[in-house]
Amino acid sequence: MTADVGAQLRKGVVEYCVLGLLARDPMYGWQLADELTSHRMIASIGTLYPVLARLREKGLVTSYEQPSASGPVRRYYRLTAAGETQLAVFRQQWGPFAATVSDLTGGESS
Repeated sequence: MTADVGAQLRKGVVEYCVLGLLARDPMYGWQLADELTSHRMIASIGTLYPVLARLREKGLVTSYEQPSASGPVRRYYRLTAAGETQLAVFRQQWGPFAATVSDLTGGESS
């Protein structure tokens, strides 16, 4: 049961984690996947592309191609203005939300 809870929690926030990473700098898919898998937010790079497709459909990220010195052209992703706004809203709501859940479940608050 614990794994199911963790998977549901990750599924609910992974899009915002992608937005947060892209707020730092544009990144290509492999960079994003590496960062997210190292933090156990996604299982593999194959999990990332549907997330990126949803974010593009929502107008929160855009992509562009850039040549790579070490191989083929890479597709980079960056936030749009709408993505920046959505991330700001999430950041405002996350702290109070997490604190409320912690309070209601008897956990430690941040």
